[in-house]
Amino acid sequence: MSTFFPMNNGDAVYSYSRNSQIQRELLDGAKEMMEESIIKNLDIKNILSSSNKFHITDLGCSIGPNTFTSMQHVVQVVKEKYHDNNLEFQVFFNDHVTNDFNTLFRSLPVDRSYYASGVPGSFHGRLFPSRSIHFAHCSCAIHWLSKIPKELLDKNSPAWNKGLIHYAGASNVEIVNAYVVQFEKDMEMFFNARAEEIVQGGMMVLVSPFSGWDSLNFFGSSLMDLVNEGMLDESLVDSFNVPIYFPSPDDITKVVEKNGCFSIEKIELTYPQSKLVDEADAKTFIINLRATLEGLFTNHFGSKIAEEAFTRTILKNEEISAWMQMNYKTCQLFIALKRK
Repeated sequence: MSTFFPMNNGDAVYSYSRNSQIQRELLDGAKEMMEESIIKNLDIKNILSSSNKFHITDLGCSIGPNTFTSMQHVVQVVKEKYHDNNLEFQVFFNDHVTNDFNTLFRSLPVDRSYYASGVPGSFHGRLFPSRSIHFAHCSCAIHWLSKIPKELLDKNSPAWNKGLIHYAGASNVEIVNAYVVQFEKDMEMFFNARAEEIVQGGMMVLVSPFSGWDSLNFFGSSLMDLVNEGMLDESLVDSFNVPIYFPSPDDITKVVEKNGCFSIEKIELTYPQSKLVDEADAKTFIINLRATLEGLFTNHFGSKIAEEAFTRTILKNEEISAWMQMNYKTCQLFIALKRK
């Protein structure tokens, strides 16, 4: 069973809707590649047959505004390619049942050129009827695991991740392997579901971050500061792991080939421009991560400890700025797939 990790809801100061610049930069960095992939590989006249309804889904859409930007871009590219005024677009916004769909739909652009629907549920399983989706999009989402690998929580396992909250920085290869195995299990379910839902000749575009999450160690160090000051039991840190794995091109290629239903039309690591990195804007960077991770921290440690950990991490902004200047370069993985 999947565990839910929703982004911060609403539009308050630490909400995801106001603090998702990192994800927006990845989307912007993939914009031209997505456009080229659609123009080169998508044959709408063939996949629509006699219908004029084009079905798009954004998997792991969260609450905006990034999902609206990406969906409008897909619609615009298809319109410009086919010049068909009779073509109608239906966009299905998907995320976990705990996602803040109220904020999502209150924020829908009034000038959108598509019909909008919400589809609650984990994208690790089936969401749509067979052969009903023409284009699937998923950005900054496939790196979320469906659950924490159980080996990380077992004191007797060689993959016990004591003192750390992620595989980043771990010297034990067993820890990394546990994340990899869980990612492969999750992606097997993901691709099996999409193979049923996407029409023959339909497409799927995936965009995933590939760098920068060593910064999770700064949150981990803040938690250990609280342990050393007697404010937090160390066992709570030992039993906490961020359920995120950043796939490589080889990781994706392996799961796609195992599934056998999709052809890889393009797979590439790219290095998009990042204003946050160029300006070493550590404070904005940390707040963006807070908007993404706060629910996870609060669920495990409680709101008081989570608040203290994030506050202390903000106070390390000079140290993090120096780290960004020396070590962090934005890198993302772009994958364009076609249903065989």
